[in-house]
Amino acid sequence: MSPVHGGAPAGNRRSDWRGVDLHVVTGKGGTGKSTVAAALALALASTGKNVLLCEVEGRQGIARMFDVEPLPYEERRIARGLPLGDVAPGAVNALHIDPESALLEYLSMYYKLGRAGKALDRFGIIDFATTIAPGVRDVLLTGKVYEAVQRNARNKSATVYDAVVLDAPPTGRITQFLNVNGELAGLAKVGPIKAQADTVMTLFRSPRTVVHLVTVLEEMPVTETVDGIADLREARLPVGGVVINMVRPRDLGPADLAAARAGTLDREAVAADLSRAGVEVSHELVDSLLEEARDHAARRGLEDSQREVVEALDVPSYELPRMPGGIDLGGLYELAARMREQGLA
Repeated sequence: MSPVHGGAPAGNRRSDWRGVDLHVVTGKGGTGKSTVAAALALALASTGKNVLLCEVEGRQGIARMFDVEPLPYEERRIARGLPLGDVAPGAVNALHIDPESALLEYLSMYYKLGRAGKALDRFGIIDFATTIAPGVRDVLLTGKVYEAVQRNARNKSATVYDAVVLDAPPTGRITQFLNVNGELAGLAKVGPIKAQADTVMTLFRSPRTVVHLVTVLEEMPVTETVDGIADLREARLPVGGVVINMVRPRDLGPADLAAARAGTLDREAVAADLSRAGVEVSHELVDSLLEEARDHAARRGLEDSQREVVEALDVPSYELPRMPGGIDLGGLYELAARMREQGLA
């Protein structure tokens, strides 16, 4: 399925992500943003890239999706991309970033506290600092992501990545999370924390970063996506694509959908089709199927109206199917393949 475009002329859109080093993935809760982030990491790895998949919300979602042990504050290899033709697949490493560990690392790097920093942690001062000043917390979290993106071959002590995928906070908080120097305006006007925030913003506002928004075809998530895009643009943060997740099958054509909604589907034809398939037909079974068809048609109508809203946005969009059996590693690879087909990776 090709990217869906609508609204402003296509020349105003960026839909080529080959120069992007940092893919930030956000979305309203329940839209599957973490699943999309994981699948995107696999899709990028299938193009031969070595990818770091990061999470910052403390839920250990990556470990659950990839069926591995809970991740420490340490990069771990969790998967490889699927081989495509002559391209050797890259690896996917994962990192669970928590603010306390990030602050300890920061204190060690910039203030050479070493063991003294760990003593502060035992006294609860680090937890206090990252709670009382949430702007500092976000600087620490994003600073670790920045460090991973900026690595180069001269850094012999750490893995160099071709791309970093960040499973970021939800849409309602994404602009605040990424706009770290704005959040620090009332806290730190000078000093190393402010300098780090300014440095991070040079990456976040550059063509090397894009923010992809995940939605489902329901009114509230789509509205939050529209508002999120407006907020990101106002903050001069680069918007990527909209990923429409959990799309229902579109097996019924317009005429059948209209008949299902009106309750005028041909009962005899449905019964005949069931008989030809070797199914024992009963009135109850046919009634149940017709009721399901009516519900499906109503839901499709709502989805189509929300799809029109997404298509009117000035961004490329991509669609991923609902996975009836739930998401396991095989499902992630299937979603990754759909992303590759549509040009998201």
